[in-house]
Amino acid sequence: MNKYEITKRIEKFAPPELAEKWDCSGWLVETTKTDIQKVMLCLTVTDNIIQQALEQNCNMIISHHPLFNVSIKYKNIDIYCAHTNLDRAKGGTTDTLIKTLGLSDFYIKNFGGEFTRYIDFQTSVQDFITKLKVISPHLRYVNNKGITKLKRIAFCAGSGTEFIQEAFENGADALVTGDLKFHTALDSPIVVFDIGHFESEIMILDVFEKLINNYVKVVKAKEHSPFIYLF
Repeated sequence: MNKYEITKRIEKFAPPELAEKWDCSGWLVETTKTDIQKVMLCLTVTDNIIQQALEQNCNMIISHHPLFNVSIKYKNIDIYCAHTNLDRAKGGTTDTLIKTLGLSDFYIKNFGGEFTRYIDFQTSVQDFITKLKVISPHLRYVNNKGITKLKRIAFCAGSGTEFIQEAFENGADALVTGDLKFHTALDSPIVVFDIGHFESEIMILDVFEKLINNYVKVVKAKEHSPFIYLF
């Protein structure tokens, strides 16, 4: 299949104009080849992912995360990414996280092209922890106010702790995201569940697959969180 037909299908779902100005969504490496027989999907392009793609005879890689500096070692294979445009798109990363948790029926806000989604879902903190641990066994969280019941929950897949205040102002009792830092945790007025950047986004590969697998052969890379947990 022509590689531009492949990217056209992705861009119809996640329009490039939704991407942040600082982002590098789109072509990371664009070779002179146009015909694609096999695509590897991944969250993040690394040396190991490149090696996997070559060993499995893939001639294109589609990732969620961009590369801001592209190694010369990567120049012989087409690499395309959909990053913040996919985060904002209806059905994108955060929506996929909510769907994976079985909570899509509880949306309270229309899709407005922003990164944060909200649901009204009444549950205890402890019961919600049990639900989150299904996809994130090493979940960590902060609860400075001793909240026991949740009524409104905000979600931002990936790194979304910058939206804590926004979530609070929109009446959320909690935010589900990744990459929580110490001082951000210390100051949070709501419960913040850090399920891990990788764990909150890896399911987006299923969306890529559904968009293109009827037109080209697709394989998913073997990848995992870079963190090693001792418990």
